[in-house]
Amino acid sequence: MNKTILQNQKEPNNKGFFGQYGGQFVPEQLKDALHEVEEAYKKARKDPEFKREYEEILADYVGRPSPLFFAKNLTKQLGGAKIYLKREDLNHTGAHKINHTIGEALLAKRMGKKRLLAETGAGQHGVALATATSIVGIDCEIHMGAIDIEKQHPNVLRMKLLGAKVVAVEGGGRCLKDAVDSAFGAYLQDYKNTFFGIGSVVGPHPYPMMVRDFQSIVGKEARKQIIAQEKKLPDYLVACVGGGSNAIGLFHAFLKDKVKMTGVEPAGKSFKPGDHAATLTLGKPGVLHGMFTYLLQDKKGEPLPVHSIASGLDYPGVGPQHSHLKDTNRVEYVCATDKEALEAFKILSKTEGIIPALESSHAVAHAIKLAGKLPKEKVVIINLSGRGDKDIDYINSILKI
Repeated sequence: MNKTILQNQKEPNNKGFFGQYGGQFVPEQLKDALHEVEEAYKKARKDPEFKREYEEILADYVGRPSPLFFAKNLTKQLGGAKIYLKREDLNHTGAHKINHTIGEALLAKRMGKKRLLAETGAGQHGVALATATSIVGIDCEIHMGAIDIEKQHPNVLRMKLLGAKVVAVEGGGRCLKDAVDSAFGAYLQDYKNTFFGIGSVVGPHPYPMMVRDFQSIVGKEARKQIIAQEKKLPDYLVACVGGGSNAIGLFHAFLKDKVKMTGVEPAGKSFKPGDHAATLTLGKPGVLHGMFTYLLQDKKGEPLPVHSIASGLDYPGVGPQHSHLKDTNRVEYVCATDKEALEAFKILSKTEGIIPALESSHAVAHAIKLAGKLPKEKVVIINLSGRGDKDIDYINSILKI
């Protein structure tokens, strides 16, 4: 693989494209607002004071670095490769989302914005953003699909307790894609006073790059930690993929290394339209939410309905950098079904005493299949992107624990 391709995988060009994916496919009146965000971010990332405040909050408030835990019980049970868990579930608010929401809130404050607006699926991004806005003293408004509100009610309560206004989205499929549509509509009405805190590495440039940069702390830490513990780089990295923020957060620091990477999408109940959200597996390039990327779409180019047992993965698109990584064969993208994710959820809970988020359980499901087939000297890192507290009531409605 030549250096030019590697560089293109790591950074977008000046128009925000990773290869052919990305860009700004938005109404003309939003381009000035996006340019304002891009310029503010470029200045902030070079400002030692911004970096100091961000890193200080990550250390003293979020609790970084998160541990890299050797899952010896699961490893022994499978009898194959060593399995390590990057414990993003131990972050304050319970997921990786806090990494970029702190950055977004600090940037919004720096820009003089009065409100942070965002969408959420599983609610973890909403909770994290509401938490971050509490710290910096800015109003917060979260749009969430009505179905996800029912599935993730504990997170809805958390958002409200943290002072956020939660808007229930009743249109369309009433899930993550519709929440994004609703939030974009609200942003169009008041973009001069509002910062759009997108919850993944999706949307128009500069968001895929900016959110990835904030999330890249995951891979930077994991790289140092695994070298300290194993005296070598890992052989495999595994992470779930919806929009793709936790996955690119882990992968980014290893893109130039000879490390195999796998993103795990939700195969849901079946591969029938509306039963899954396997975007990179079954989708085709198209435009969604201001970006050109892989998309589950009908013959007219309209997004198809999607499903996943994990609310944070039920999205018909994916981050543009992931699309480029797929096309250049740098990352392998596979699927795990609802049933496989649920089984992995139970296995990790019982073997290691760690209750994972249903999103993360997709990565665990694939890693279980992978590790059992590998020699014992191989090393696999799973990004355990969130904890499963939020999923307990929903899972109980299925399993009747």
